[in-house]
Amino acid sequence: MAIKKSELYSSLWSSCDELRGGMDASQYKDYVLVLLFIKYVSDKYAGQPYAPITIPAGASFADMVALKGTTDIGDQINKRIVGPLAAANKLADMPDFNDATKLGTGKEMVDRLTNLIATFENPALDFSKNRADGDDILGDAYEYLMRHFATESGKSKGQFYTPAEVSRIMAKIIGIGGAHTTSATTVYDPTCGSGSLLLKVGDEASAKVTLYGQEKDSATSGLARMNMILHDNPTAEIRQGNTLADPKFKADLNGQDVLKTFDYVVANPPFSDKRWSTGIDPLNDPYGRFETFGVPPAKQGDFAYLLHIIRSLKSTGKAACILPHGVLFRGNVEADIRKNLIRHGYIKGIIGLPANLFYGTGIPACIIVIDKEGAHARKGIFMMDASSGYMKDGPKNRLREQDIHKIVDVFTKQTDVPKLARMVGLEEIEKNEFNLNLPRYIDSSVPEDLQDIAGHLQGGIPETDVNALQPYWTVCPGLRQSLFTTLRPGYLSLTVDKTAIKSTIYEHPEFAAFISRMNALFDGWQQQTAPKLKALQPGFHPKHLIVELSENLLAHYTGQPLIDEYAVYQHLMDYWATTMQDDAYLIAADGWKAETYRVIEVKKNKEGKVTKTVDKGWACDLVPKALIVARYFAKDQAAIDELTASLDSITAQLTELEEEHSGDDAAFSGFDKINKASVSDRLREINGDADAREEAEVLNRWLKLAKEEADLKKRLKDAEAALDAMAYAHYPQLSEEDTKALVVDDKWLTVLSAAIHGEMDRISQALTQRVKELADRYDTPMPQMARRVAELETRVTQHLQKMGFVWN
Repeated sequence: MAIKKSELYSSLWSSCDELRGGMDASQYKDYVLVLLFIKYVSDKYAGQPYAPITIPAGASFADMVALKGTTDIGDQINKRIVGPLAAANKLADMPDFNDATKLGTGKEMVDRLTNLIATFENPALDFSKNRADGDDILGDAYEYLMRHFATESGKSKGQFYTPAEVSRIMAKIIGIGGAHTTSATTVYDPTCGSGSLLLKVGDEASAKVTLYGQEKDSATSGLARMNMILHDNPTAEIRQGNTLADPKFKADLNGQDVLKTFDYVVANPPFSDKRWSTGIDPLNDPYGRFETFGVPPAKQGDFAYLLHIIRSLKSTGKAACILPHGVLFRGNVEADIRKNLIRHGYIKGIIGLPANLFYGTGIPACIIVIDKEGAHARKGIFMMDASSGYMKDGPKNRLREQDIHKIVDVFTKQTDVPKLARMVGLEEIEKNEFNLNLPRYIDSSVPEDLQDIAGHLQGGIPETDVNALQPYWTVCPGLRQSLFTTLRPGYLSLTVDKTAIKSTIYEHPEFAAFISRMNALFDGWQQQTAPKLKALQPGFHPKHLIVELSENLLAHYTGQPLIDEYAVYQHLMDYWATTMQDDAYLIAADGWKAETYRVIEVKKNKEGKVTKTVDKGWACDLVPKALIVARYFAKDQAAIDELTASLDSITAQLTELEEEHSGDDAAFSGFDKINKASVSDRLREINGDADAREEAEVLNRWLKLAKEEADLKKRLKDAEAALDAMAYAHYPQLSEEDTKALVVDDKWLTVLSAAIHGEMDRISQALTQRVKELADRYDTPMPQMARRVAELETRVTQHLQKMGFVWN
């Protein structure tokens, strides 16, 4: 069975719980990721001749499993597994599995490592049969863990990871996806961290490219090497060392060392590195990185990394580098460097990003895009302020799929978009003294909602506010006339009651026609897409599928009035992430099989030993029970719904009866607990008592309702059990066509339809809310308000006088 991403992530993250108590995230990530690496390479390469990764005899994951429970497990893992594996594949700085300060001593270490290994024995983590899309799953799982570790590591230790969303933008905007890319194309990251940015660029390329990376931190460079292997890039060259002081990638030019040059360079260097010049004489740099543009300040290393990148590019090379906004406007030496770069034409574009995206800092950053090709003919710099498009994700901000796509689209097409992006000519930049601060060129501020004084004094809705809703009036020109009429020049009044605004909009023929066109638009996409989805065969690539689907949907809605095509696109991407992706991987591995399985809950004691297993019923991931019931057993479900409604009604009557008669001297006042036994006992006590006739009536009514409730509960339980059995028995009867209809029509497209039609509701609600807001704002002119206040004041004064008070 295919590995579900959601199951894989939860399994891997649970392994972290085995270590969490002994160390912080920056440390325990090393153990978890090394276990993941060993499990993967053992499954994929053990026993294979000429494999790109060597698994020495006795150093596989199976050999590690054999060590579980042994008293010297940590020492044996180091000597027999990690050591030989690292030596055979040149993987330095592996974590110490016998470190008592992190893993504990004696039984604590044995249990911790034993449980950690056991987590990776999960059958769902069998990578031996997942050689194509399984590699993608594994690599994505690695990214998932890296992101979580970076989040938990805090500011000082989260720099090893560039958010995948930013990496994807950089990979796309440098243009590596074109047909010109070949296996000879080279990509370099001088500060590669764990290698995630480098790999995203490699993924974006149209052919398998050659990857190079250098990382200063030895442990992080080890993570990068493993990351390359886990992403099926075992030949990538990752070297450890200080890039500025000791660059590892060099070439020989007439007997002299020079920097090796690359087709593409990407980087997320440490922001404002105050120790960048350690080990360097910038004025006599042997690689000539600072002689053309200037020497960066000693305590500000941002331009040092950028100049290293420029020197490492071929004459037609392209690069993207993440830097703090300070590089755009800081003065003195940095201003001179910036001026020289602009005059050389090397800066193609600047993209401002939201604040709090990165794990090492909360400050906003930008992407500087370098393009040496055509630099001499460059007449401007394309600037984009994309700082407002993001979502909150715990303590950090995160770019959504729609934000990524929009940034890439606008930048790639070099499209001028108000308040977002435009091409800025060099003359304008020169007039601003080569200051590249984005607010100087792009006003991304949200217009203030101004109050109209004349409207408040004399009444009437300002026509300028109504004109601002022009996109709606373009689609529904008659709707404006249905809502507003002229009060006086420049001011309008509402023609309908404020309570009727919503119905006037919804029921207007033009708006109804617009909604119908939008519904037909989705129906057209659905009719076009459903056959393609049903034609999917085992072995297809889910990642290719979502690219094709999402791009098709985006293009389908592009240019449509009022609706934001990127918001529609986001609905599909959200559903893909939560549900559709797992379904696609199941189908890619096993075909259209609706297989049920038992849900077993395992309970453990404090020592981690299983004490009990509980059968929680059954489930089917691809075709959930609700889909079977809705399509084949709708009448049975309707009967259950009726029973549920009846039960709710009876329960409500019981509750109401108890509340009504629970006061002092009421029927239930003396009850410790109201149940059948206590009520029956009380009825026997008062039997024949004429004074207790009303109490007896209440208690008898309670007994009658309680019996009805019990009967309904039993009937409901029996009906639900019968429906559950019928649904369970129906799965083996499903044909492949049945399964396709259930998954594609009833599940995927039904959910997407509801989400995208929700955009129509958002459009109508936005118009309704704005019209009502304007109507409320100018509903009562100030003179009328003043008269009303005076009237109320007079009435209050009269009342006070009647009461004997004089109000001055």
